[in-house]
Amino acid sequence: MIRIVVAEDQAMVLGALASLLALEPDITIVGQAHDGEAAISLVRDLLPDVLLTDIEMPGLSGIDVAAAIGAAKLATRVIIVTTFARPGYLSRARDAGVHGYLLKDAPVETLAEAIRTVAVGSRVIPPALAAAAWEAGADPLSGRERAVLRLAEEGLPNKEIARRLSLAPGTIRNYLADAAAKLGAGNRIEAGRLARSRGWL
Repeated sequence: MIRIVVAEDQAMVLGALASLLALEPDITIVGQAHDGEAAISLVRDLLPDVLLTDIEMPGLSGIDVAAAIGAAKLATRVIIVTTFARPGYLSRARDAGVHGYLLKDAPVETLAEAIRTVAVGSRVIPPALAAAAWEAGADPLSGRERAVLRLAEEGLPNKEIARRLSLAPGTIRNYLADAAAKLGAGNRIEAGRLARSRGWL
């Protein structure tokens, strides 16, 4: 049996995924999580073969979770299932050690087969999305620039962003200016919009 933990912040989607996969004769759901922190905790406690996770969840994203699992040298392999066909997300997922990347509109048979493929050590990525990621190029943002842009997207002033990240307000201004320059954006709002549309946030 392939032991699975499913992480998804929308309860209805989480329940549907778990119910559909439970019908597969060689797959068993051993845990369900509603956010990234809970997903990491379950993976550490249960050591499933595969973690099936959404990309955008409260707190830690699916990409953050995959990176944490890799850093902890856990054997669990990660598949991201998302509505976002953004090349930047795929590139970041690959860099975080994700083993599979599927869109939520894929048939459940495709998902089940992807789980089987990943469980035996292979990777699953839709060819069209892989090609788009190749053409899109590398993510130009640093981790700190990405964190600052995410908070700026929430409408927080520089002083509050600085407080949350334990940095000086002037440093926040520099990070925002650098991010905008890399993206060819005129201001922080445009920079956040461009980075989000390309999957870099």
